[in-house]
Formats: sequence, C-alpha cells, structure tokens
Amino acid sequence: MADTTVEPIPLDLTGSDIQGESARIRARGPVALVALPGGVPAWSATDATVLESLLADPRVSKDPRQHWTAFIDGEITQDWPMFSWVAVDNMFTAYGADHRRLRNLVAPAFTHRRTTALRPRIEALTAGLLDALEATPAGAVADLRESYAYPVPIQVITELLGVPEHLGPGLRKCVDTYFDTSTGPEAAMANYVEMYGLVTELVTYRTENPGDDITSVLITTRDEEGSQLTQKELVDTLMLTINAGHETTVNLLDQAIVALLTHPEQLADAVEGRVSWAEVIEETLRYEAPVAHLPLRFAVEDIQVGDVTIGKGEAILASYAGAGRDPKVHGETADEFDVHREKKDHVSFGHGAHHCIGAPLARLEASIALPALFARFPKLAFAQDPATLKPIGSFVSNGHQTLPVHLHGAPQS
Repeated sequence: MADTTVEPIPLDLTGSDIQGESARIRARGPVALVALPGGVPAWSATDATVLESLLADPRVSKDPRQHWTAFIDGEITQDWPMFSWVAVDNMFTAYGADHRRLRNLVAPAFTHRRTTALRPRIEALTAGLLDALEATPAGAVADLRESYAYPVPIQVITELLGVPEHLGPGLRKCVDTYFDTSTGPEAAMANYVEMYGLVTELVTYRTENPGDDITSVLITTRDEEGSQLTQKELVDTLMLTINAGHETTVNLLDQAIVALLTHPEQLADAVEGRVSWAEVIEETLRYEAPVAHLPLRFAVEDIQVGDVTIGKGEAILASYAGAGRDPKVHGETADEFDVHREKKDHVSFGHGAHHCIGAPLARLEASIALPALFARFPKLAFAQDPATLKPIGSFVSNGHQTLPVHLHGAPQS
C-alpha cells in the first residue's frame, strides 16, 4: 500500500529534466511514489526488470472504470488535467477480452506486409521534405523538428487514417496540446472536446467518402450487424491512433538527430556503415525513450515488489525513460549514448499485451528518414548549443521544442 509517511516526488509537468528526475525516482527503489498533476499519486516503475514484469502481469490493468479506486470513487473528475488519458474508450484503456477485441480491429492495418508496403511512400515523403529543406537560403537556420521530424510521421499516419486535408491542421494542434502536460484542466478538456469533434467529422467524411484506409475499415466494422464496436469506441480508437501513431516517431527522430550531432564519431560510423542504422535507432530508443512516462495502469490486486506493496486499485506509471537507463541492465555507462553498446534492451514501445502496435512502422520511418537526412546534408550542424535546447513541455513526451540547424555546416565568421 502507498506509504503516507513518504512524500511522493512531484513530477515536473514541463519535463525540464526528464533524465535527472528519473534518476531521483530510481534512487527511491524499483518502484517509488510520484505525484501526477493535481497531486494524484502513482507508483513509478524505473527498474527495467520490474517494469517489464508489471507490463506483462495480468494483475495490472489499464481500465480505470474497473480497477482504479480513485476513479471509481469519483475522486478523478473532468477537472483533472489528464482525465482524457484515462477516460477514453479504446484499446489504450481496455483490459482483458475488451482489449483483445479492440486491438484486433486495428491490428490488420499494421501487419508486416502493410507496413513494408509503405516504404516507397515514406521514401517519397522524405525526399520531398529534403528537397524543401534544400531551398533554405545559405546561412539561414532550419528547424528540423518542424520541417522534418514532425511532418514525416504525421503525414504517414493521416494518410493511413484517410484524414482529408481540411482536417489535418486542426488535428495537429490538438495532438500537440494533448501531450503538453503543463496544460491546465480547462484547456485540456477543451482540447479533448475539440479533437473529439474533429475525429467525429473524419468519421462522417469517410462514411460518405469511403476509401482504403483505417477509418473506412472501422466504420464498416461498426455498421456490421451484431458489431460490438460502439461509435464512441470508434472515435476514441481513431484518436488514439492519431496521437500515438506519430508522437513516438517524431521524438525518436528528434532525439536521434541530437544524439548523433553531439557524437560525431558515432554519426560517422553510421554514415560509413561501421554500424547499422537499426543499431542507432535501438540505442536512441534506450537512451532517450520517446515517451518518458506513460499514464496509467492499475493494480487489480495487491502486487508485491521487493519490500513495497502496490495496493489493489492504485495507479502505476510506466517510466520508460528511467528503465532505459537502468544501471543494473546497462552498467556504469547507462547514461552514455553508445551505438556500439552490445546490449540495447529497452521497453520504449511497451511490453506484453499493450506493446505498441505501430512499433515496426516507427522503426521503418526512422530507418528511412535518418540516413536520408545525413546523406543529403553531410555537414549538418546545430545553430545553437544543444545543451540549451528546450524540452517540449511534457513529462510524457520526450522531445524538443525546436531543432535549429545549419544544413551545410556552421557559417564562416
């Protein structure tokens, strides 16, 4: 049970020092109490072995309606800034048979065959973005997050979903606000309502204009006689796919670019083929998990972790960033970026029944976008001290507000 004599560590809602904070949490033990927005308590698991075990444990649920005491008792209301993270009806918050049912509806869109078939489209998108960057005036600063890391995955996922052009900008704004955990409760709820409305518009549009996309397939499933897919589950599933379908990849590209530019010898090893881009990607996922802390899971019954008991009905936070740098797994160099590291184990895409269904797509996008970027701009250099890059303002999403660079090397003074 939660020890009320131990003050929970309040999470920095702006994510100003995710790794430093993760180290402080880890120092408390394999699991430690933290405070979410509003002081809501949760157990943060930063021990890689413990976290992997919890993620696969059938005694751990993602359904607050059944298994989070604070939610069931009405202590968690719409006034809570992260209410939309737990109140949706989709596979993200489902448990057991409900989760399997909802996941099976989306899984066909992310098979190995369909993912591999996207390679030509991703290559074309990447080439087009690089062409646009090429037009940057000599000596000018380009923002690689805005002009490269962001548009590749958002374009891929919106095309998969069949999002018409007129809905794209609004959905992008909603996604950005959704991951901003410093957003207040009123703004967070207003954003959820706005996004729900936009996705409902998407469903209406694809009902009238069906195509070869995920939305059209789910609409057909909803309309089948005897279907168990409700309208709210349909909309919430699409919201999840939009949110999760690109944010991880944006941050993966972002963090890989930063790590490689700050480790030029390792960048040279990748460019010259002494290490594979797959190794770069896995080390980036370990070193800077794109999702730092993922809310939320709940104990179905008391769970003993060492000398700590996570009580039935208590919340659990999957702290991927902390687990990726667990020194018990990665030794004294856990805090160092090393593409030659033999053991790059991580759980940055989750584990068990809720392992990220889009992980192969994220890896494919990164395996195309990263080598293409450095091949096109071999003298790429930061336009400011990378130590001064600002985080995006979230304890969930682990990336930077901007990535300002000189595409052809630092200008000569």
